Amino acid sequence: MTHHMSKKELSRLAGQLRRLYGSNKKADRPFWICLTGFTTDSPLYEECLRMNDGFSSYLLDITEEDCFSLFPLETLVYLTPDSEHALEDVDLDKVYILGGLVDESIQKKVTFQKAREHSVRTARLPIQEYMARSQNGKNYYSEILAINQVFDILSTYFETQNWPEALKKGVSSRKGYVLRNLVDDGQPKIVPEGGEVAGGALTQESSKRW
Repeated sequence: MTHHMSKKELSRLAGQLRRLYGSNKKADRPFWICLTGFTTDSPLYEECLRMNDGFSSYLLDITEEDCFSLFPLETLVYLTPDSEHALEDVDLDKVYILGGLVDESIQKKVTFQKAREHSVRTARLPIQEYMARSQNGKNYYSEILAINQVFDILSTYFETQNWPEALKKGVSSRKGYVLRNLVDDGQPKIVPEGGEVAGGALTQESSKRW
């Protein structure tokens, strides 16, 4: 998916990969990470080498194959904010795909359409189920996260089995969402809706749009 991205966006993705790798190294229950569709002559690989010290020695798998040919399709779960289905649990028998796309123009449903093309199950993080919109001066609300933020949420949930704790780890207040219990405690206010990786694969195909 890097053909969708500018050099600046590639640099941001390389930085997100560095932070994701660092988080996984510190995790009590680390994920297995595989970068798929990742060629050593690609602009993204070159950017990762330039920005990330020791990238070529990272303890992860890198392959030119795409995730759809590398793994059985029935084991794949493509994480995308455009999915209708909220992720309920992290299943050791599933491979979770974080589509690597930093997109400052916010192209709609790129990762969702990619999953549909291959008849792969999709899921979104349960932000809507455990968080609420809070009043903010910009009237801004977004469920679009960087891949390292998505990973931090998955990793925290895998260790704690607690979605509120996991979401608090990865969804900053700048996104316009807070945990529902904070709303009940009386600080942030609800805005009416009318207002506006266990085993995992990290693919080159998330984000600002994961």
